[in-house]
Amino acid sequence: MSKNNEQKAERFKRLAEKRVRKVLDDIRIVSNLHNRGLYDYTPDQLRKIFGAMKDALAKAEARFRGEEKQEKEFEL
Repeated sequence: MSKNNEQKAERFKRLAEKRVRKVLDDIRIVSNLHNRGLYDYTPDQLRKIFGAMKDALAKAEARFRGEEKQEKEFEL
């Protein structure tokens, strides 16, 4: 592996680890909304939340495969 490719691989690993940790932390924060004593939500809202998260993950995976999918903004 050339030095430039090794640098790219190291940069990818460093950034991927940092960004995935942040995403996982954000998912844990969203899961804190489960407490019915503090929050009220509908099954439709849950469907939209988890649908948006699954859709975003599928789009990210598609980009790595070279497939582009249009982004849309989330709202309840």
